Amino acid sequence: MQNKNSIITKLAFLSVSFMLTSAYAVQSALPQLKASLAITQTQSEYMATTPSFAVMIFVVLSPFLQRWFHISDKKMIMAGVTVVGVMGLVPFFPIHSFPIILGSRLLLGAGFGLYNSQAISMISVWYEGTTRAQMLGWRAAAEQIGQATTLFIAGLLLSVAGWHASFLVYILAFVALVFFGVRVPDDAKSPAAEKEVEEDVDETVEDFEEDPIKKTSPVVYLLVLFAFLLVVDYVGMENRFPGLAVTINGANYTGSSNFLSLMLIGATLGGLFYGSIQKRLGFGTVYLGLGLMALSNFLFYFAGDQFWLLVIGLLLIGFPLQLVSPLIFNLLPDLAPAKRQPLVTSMVLIGFNFGAFFSPTIAEWTNHLMHAPMSGFGLAAPFLVYGIGLLVIALIICIARRTHHAK
Repeated sequence: MQNKNSIITKLAFLSVSFMLTSAYAVQSALPQLKASLAITQTQSEYMATTPSFAVMIFVVLSPFLQRWFHISDKKMIMAGVTVVGVMGLVPFFPIHSFPIILGSRLLLGAGFGLYNSQAISMISVWYEGTTRAQMLGWRAAAEQIGQATTLFIAGLLLSVAGWHASFLVYILAFVALVFFGVRVPDDAKSPAAEKEVEEDVDETVEDFEEDPIKKTSPVVYLLVLFAFLLVVDYVGMENRFPGLAVTINGANYTGSSNFLSLMLIGATLGGLFYGSIQKRLGFGTVYLGLGLMALSNFLFYFAGDQFWLLVIGLLLIGFPLQLVSPLIFNLLPDLAPAKRQPLVTSMVLIGFNFGAFFSPTIAEWTNHLMHAPMSGFGLAAPFLVYGIGLLVIALIICIARRTHHAK
């Protein structure tokens, strides 16, 4: 059996998480794909967001399928990664049918959903204590690094050989599959892990009995809506940037993936600094986050033909998003009983995924509301509304908190 503590085995565990966020790898190819297939802007954006819809469904179905077919965590992960590799490569072939390509993207999301939770749980089973915490932190980082890397590689392939070639990035799924299959041990819970699970169950039962929170607060549903709106904005900016970049720099421009990759650095920094900022500002962190997100949207909207302003707006938005989204999860323990925490956490996650999936439609509706064209500089129109909306949300939160403390 492989040594689970060797750096190579740890990297093998992390390799499958590297691919989990690769659905957005082909965003820089959206303008070329749109022109080639003669589809609308919204349809092209759904190429990037449709996998999120399938992820929501299959994250829920995955445990049931695993029990139904008596599949181990390792085999379930390998099945999911295989689906990702196969379905991800479908648009590489000379297919010019929008329904077929969209269907392959939907099944790509199914692959992600099949092994998303197992990629976390298998680490939790095999590692303990500080090593487990370290591995789970690295796993989250692997997702960010994976998205940045696949975006960059897909962009290179786009510039060299066209939009079909950008989908060759999913060959990396098979590299991860082989690496994971060879190096990661077969499933078998250690006695220490089983004992820890039993202790966790006992502690959880005691927590339920002593839980002072008896019912779920309606604020939970507002947080779900809040999560939805945040990701509508974030993913919308990712989707619209390549089109605006082409509008400014010309139809042959293929450098969007470089900036989309850099955008993730801001998101990573936001996650790294969240703890220290939250410690200093407390709940004020949410106002800082919303203010910076609003500024990002205004820069994006008012950039016009100034490409550098557009880029600053894009690079800025990831940092504040990672200041606000962790705060949502931090609020949940005080808003619902312990026994309902898995449910309310899942609701917020579904809010994030629904926001990602429906972002193209919300952006299109906003364009129509503003009577702005779905092309050229009109692609920036929704971000004025989003920016104002974020400031209104910050104001409502501030008034609500003051009213609550005044009672």
